[in-house]
Amino acid sequence: MATVRTEYPRKIQVLRDVFIPLQDGTRLAAQIWLPIDAERDPVPAILEYLPYRKRDGTSERDALTHPYYAGFGYAGVRVDIRGTGDSEGILYGEYTQQEHDDGLEVIAWLAKQPWCSGSVGMIGISWGGFNGLQIAARRPKALKAVVSLCSTDDRYADDIHCMGGALLVDKAAWGSTMLSILATPPDPVLVGDKWRQMWLDRMGDHALWLAQWHELQRRTEFYKHGSVGEDYKAIKAAVYLVGGWADGYSNPIFRMLKGLKCPKKALIGPWGHKYPHFAKPGPQIGFLQETLRWWDKWLKGIETGIMDEPQLRVFMQAPARPARYHPERAGQWVAEESWPSKRYKAQKLKLGSGTLGGKAGKGRLSISSPMTTGRASGKWCPYGLEPDQSGDQRLEAGGSLVFDTGPLAEPIEILGAPTVYLTISSDKPVATAAVTLSDIHPDGAATRVTYGLLNLTHRASHETPEPLQPGQDYQVRIQLNEIAQRFETSHRIRLALSSNYWPIAWPSPERATLTIDLATSRLELPVRPARAEDRRLTEFKPAESSAPLQATELAPSSSDWRIEEDQWTGELHHKRLGNDGRHRLDEIGWIVGGRAARSYAIHPDDPLSARAHFETEKTFERDGFNVRIDTTVDMSVTRSTFEIEASLQAYEDDKEVHHKRWKTSVKRDLV
Repeated sequence: MATVRTEYPRKIQVLRDVFIPLQDGTRLAAQIWLPIDAERDPVPAILEYLPYRKRDGTSERDALTHPYYAGFGYAGVRVDIRGTGDSEGILYGEYTQQEHDDGLEVIAWLAKQPWCSGSVGMIGISWGGFNGLQIAARRPKALKAVVSLCSTDDRYADDIHCMGGALLVDKAAWGSTMLSILATPPDPVLVGDKWRQMWLDRMGDHALWLAQWHELQRRTEFYKHGSVGEDYKAIKAAVYLVGGWADGYSNPIFRMLKGLKCPKKALIGPWGHKYPHFAKPGPQIGFLQETLRWWDKWLKGIETGIMDEPQLRVFMQAPARPARYHPERAGQWVAEESWPSKRYKAQKLKLGSGTLGGKAGKGRLSISSPMTTGRASGKWCPYGLEPDQSGDQRLEAGGSLVFDTGPLAEPIEILGAPTVYLTISSDKPVATAAVTLSDIHPDGAATRVTYGLLNLTHRASHETPEPLQPGQDYQVRIQLNEIAQRFETSHRIRLALSSNYWPIAWPSPERATLTIDLATSRLELPVRPARAEDRRLTEFKPAESSAPLQATELAPSSSDWRIEEDQWTGELHHKRLGNDGRHRLDEIGWIVGGRAARSYAIHPDDPLSARAHFETEKTFERDGFNVRIDTTVDMSVTRSTFEIEASLQAYEDDKEVHHKRWKTSVKRDLV
């Protein structure tokens, strides 16, 4: 765990009720941590710009980070995006032009404040990592540097929506989450009596984002907007990219290191979707100290040596027993001077009849996986704090074509994206191929290392997919997620191919049989040669943070994860219930609570049995003020459509003040 720092070079003050005026009259709510003498000795500003409610949603995380920066001579600034938290207006979507325009105004406002030196940086994880890059591409004069965590350069290829053209189930889960967040009220203490009208306006204008998203199944302009990979050279500010192997966003880091023309660095640890000073799996690092070196270089002009170090630093994971929760991963830090590295040469492993490596096999093998294949897949984007990672892959072997190497005679380390080349056919016009790469321990335990999906109708293009001709062979390339992994002596490497991967992706409309030609199929591994300089890498400092948020527990939190199988029907149910309990944020007297339930069900023989259900509840209280928001989302499939139903109910003092229902049918578009 991070050590709490209480002493800093500069004393800190917190401004909780700042409102930033925009040109159209809208005001955005901000909380600012800065040195008390900043007007006498101005400091650069570090902006985090999010829709997740600074007052309560991210307050615990913010308390661990922004005061720390302030203590070292920066202004930590947390701004609620228009229409969220305590900010005025309406939010109509992710990463909109309006969001970016507002961000430009916020940066210009910060740069002009008497306590600001005129230099601004942006930091953020996920949404905040995305918009840091997107706003940097607009080149605001004051924005000098970005730290972007768990983000993407391609909103279609690597985001919550799709993977290899397959439709992610997390698209619906995330849509359900945003349905509830967008319906939450501002705090009357900050915005006054107009809070109720602001709240009602938000809910009245509330569209069902997840229905709109599901209509967009190809890589259209919707996804190209905000995808900085469309024009890497637009970004001039220095960019530090940070991610984790357990997270869903490792791939974009490698593309951006190759494509960005600005000063750049990257860091990838074993972490899930969290900041590295408190992320799991550990080890955590002194992320705040590391980023202070970055900010000092680019916002204060102090030479810290950070740009003299290797461009890419990653955690090379050692073998681990399969587990859905890893508090810590063994391994070591390694580095590459630049990426792509010229040191690498792909190791090609041919597919035999159940073998991997050696001579290519003869003939063809077929697989029609049970719809329950994927039960050990975990989440597409694990947070690492709960059992949301992949489990023992022996559960998947019976539903897959499996190819194993022999026991390794010597260790192998890989860094990059394993890639599978297949000659493949399908007996149905729409089909998905799922590929996993696993580390097989001497006793047979199988730990998934990485995986990839390809909707085979997207084999040539995500913009113009084409149906398969049943029985026709196609040459396809399936890139697995980037990874750094060591395989030890006596372990084996397993490649597994299945025709389904639930509940990561929605199944194709018909159960397909995939057939591969062994003689012309292979796996290529990005084998990493040893690098002597790794032994001399400077160690990261131990994890530190500022003091935790002061909160009083009024009702305990809990978490329950289960996979249940109906022994009569064989139907499989994935269930997760998360209860946040109730907590009073002591410094502001604000009481918050909530819960979220998710379930996914499927029958092993029927792709049209796939369905998902989501429920959320959020509560807010203070001195007679009592608000509750309940939402539900149900999603199911037919051969030609996705069926979506949702509801939003809002209560004040247990009396319903808003009720809205949606029911929509979205046509499947070769998925």
